[in-house]
Amino acid sequence: MFNVLQDKLEALFGDLAKKGVLTEADVDRAMRELRLALLDADVQFGVVKDLVARVKERAVGAEVMRSLSPAQQVVTIVYDELVATLGKAAPLDIGRGDPPVIVMAGLQGAGKTTTAAKLALLLRKKGKRALLVACDTRRPAAIAQLESLGKQLDVAVYSEGAEPAPPDIAERSIQFARRGAYDVVLVDTSGRLQIDEPLMEELAEITRRVKPTETLLVVDAMTGQEAVNVAAAFHARLSLTGLILTKIDGDARGGAALSVRAVTGVPIKFLGVGEKTGALEAFEPERLASRILGRGDLASLLERAAETVDADEAERMGRKLQSGQFDLQDFLTQMQQLKKMGPLREIMGLIPGLGKAMKQLPADVDDGALKRVEAIILSMTPRERKKPDVLNGSRRRRIAAGSGTSVPEVNDLLRNFKSMQTMMKRLSGGKSSGGKMKLPPGLLGI
Repeated sequence: MFNVLQDKLEALFGDLAKKGVLTEADVDRAMRELRLALLDADVQFGVVKDLVARVKERAVGAEVMRSLSPAQQVVTIVYDELVATLGKAAPLDIGRGDPPVIVMAGLQGAGKTTTAAKLALLLRKKGKRALLVACDTRRPAAIAQLESLGKQLDVAVYSEGAEPAPPDIAERSIQFARRGAYDVVLVDTSGRLQIDEPLMEELAEITRRVKPTETLLVVDAMTGQEAVNVAAAFHARLSLTGLILTKIDGDARGGAALSVRAVTGVPIKFLGVGEKTGALEAFEPERLASRILGRGDLASLLERAAETVDADEAERMGRKLQSGQFDLQDFLTQMQQLKKMGPLREIMGLIPGLGKAMKQLPADVDDGALKRVEAIILSMTPRERKKPDVLNGSRRRRIAAGSGTSVPEVNDLLRNFKSMQTMMKRLSGGKSSGGKMKLPPGLLGI
């Protein structure tokens, strides 16, 4: 996420860190680099101009020039101004309405239908009973897609097929939701261009009929400044209450995320961070700014862990780690828990301090590497997983053949596992200034 911008900012701050004291000329050069980095990330020019001006005003002041670590102080200022540019977090408004209605709008291909299903799942996790409404009657198979997602997630879908007018379907769905005592109604509309007047009027009619508490625009973050233009046009017509940026995990630049709030005034409410139905995050400007600056996002990491990791299993694993009894079967269990949290590189990117280290890793360190390790361990017998010391040459050749890997790969796994065991024993039994340092239960469960 935002790799291009991260790399440029890391290089900029690295150069500043080499200087013990910053002069105004140093700050000027840094601001030019910051401006170029943001423009290269497709951030809207006016937003870049304002952000850099605010950073420079603070950077040439006493808080930097008299600081013991001026370069770090500049990083803090950039972080603060990124947060200000991204705007405040805006929680979803489902506290009013009978029932509350959320209308989903956007261009075709932005991921609107999938996002509606993701949002329904997120609401269900919060104890809300959501109803999905199929008002996308123009795109082939759109209704079938929504019904399939509803069945997969165990979320009800209201559909009348492709014949009735979408405003009529939306209006009748509200009566259905009241009879069924649903907590929230999510109306999935057809994708449309902002310049298509008949379709924009149809969307406006839907909102007049259902009186939504939230009108959310789903936009593809990878389209950069075009996403900002689309948001501005839809907002002028519909008075949007929020934005959902999809495909944010594939956006190497970040122009849309950094520009859209400042240009339109419409808050970002959610980020689509993957294809899976659970890959929808509430927007938190502080967390996104941390990711942009390569600081990781520990809060998001812990939230993912809480959603996917079994607490009892984490507690059990923590005790095994502390006692030094962690074996290859436990290692396999931990890997399977990690896979549930998302792609490996994405998870590593959330860990503070691993940004630079990730760039030095081999290209094949990804989910494929996890699958190879999993295949190797699954090719072992229960006894071999528990006591890897019994793995002689013939056993290793058998495991390599059974897992479709090579003997060197098996050897690498066993060597790395032994090193990890040694490290865990030292951590759990080592001495620190406060005495024996204990590992928190389930440390590897996150």
